[in-house]
Amino acid sequence: MSQPEQTILVTGGAGYIGSHAVRALQRAGYRVIVLDNLSAGHRELIEPLQVELIVGDVSDRPFLDDLFATHSIAAVMHFAAYIAVGESVTDPAKYYHNNVVGTLTLLEAMVAASVKTFVFSSTCALYGVPKFVPITEEHPQDPISPYATTKWMVERILADFDAAYGLKSVRFRYFNAAGADPEGLLGEDHSPETHLIPLVLLAALGKLPAIKIFGTDYPTEDGTCIRDYIHVADLAQAHVLGLKYLLDGGDSDVFNLGNGSGFSVRQVIEAAQQVTGKEIKTVESDRRPGDPSILVGSSEKARNILGWQPQYANLNKILAHAWQWHTHRHGQS
Repeated sequence: MSQPEQTILVTGGAGYIGSHAVRALQRAGYRVIVLDNLSAGHRELIEPLQVELIVGDVSDRPFLDDLFATHSIAAVMHFAAYIAVGESVTDPAKYYHNNVVGTLTLLEAMVAASVKTFVFSSTCALYGVPKFVPITEEHPQDPISPYATTKWMVERILADFDAAYGLKSVRFRYFNAAGADPEGLLGEDHSPETHLIPLVLLAALGKLPAIKIFGTDYPTEDGTCIRDYIHVADLAQAHVLGLKYLLDGGDSDVFNLGNGSGFSVRQVIEAAQQVTGKEIKTVESDRRPGDPSILVGSSEKARNILGWQPQYANLNKILAHAWQWHTHRHGQS
């Protein structure tokens, strides 16, 4: 059985989802080391967690070899990826180098150090345009951006590393991570910000003049895209359950993480106005290429095998936690 005092290395742990995973691991009794090059992470974000932060890069093999030699690490949780879909189209080299080569370097260092447990932050984007909803893990994989392709490639690498070296992995395919730590300690702070919920809240704070709605003629009830939003704290808890599953001898597997229900762009904006009490102006724009009408995932497998039970599936609760973070972050109440 797994021992809670084991040390877990969290790469990208100073980022949005990684920092919430660090907090969830600490609550579960694990010792945590964060590895982050701080290119997108925030040192000040994890300072309240009083966690050991090592600044370095997953592409640096000698550095990794030294890290594994000087620390007794039981498992790795990997969040150190670039995530902007649009940027991956205009600068694919950046994404293949970090997301694929960097991860491969990390995996090679793990095998050399006999660390054989890996929890991977993957994405629902590797399914491409959905052929059916809700999307299950058996849905065909057809990534349509370099970002999604990098995640697909790493999943293939992980399958091969399991067969060849016995490295066991859980791959989590996220839908739309949202919200913030319920106690207000952590939150979402990307630069530039591309996600709908923080953009809507920044508009409510007056930091943006309006929210662009990309496409109002989709075959949905109000004509706008529908997406599956999952609270980041629920996402983090799933990673702890996935880790325990592997440490207790579970086989490599893949799990979708979502709420199983979707909300349209207009529904998110309306709910944000209720939560914040602010008027949020909108500007209607053309559809973005490659945006599916509906992206909703089935998480039944994670519920059945890992015992995962999301605690914050309510959209207003997700928005309220994010609003608490953003108002504090920007000095408003």
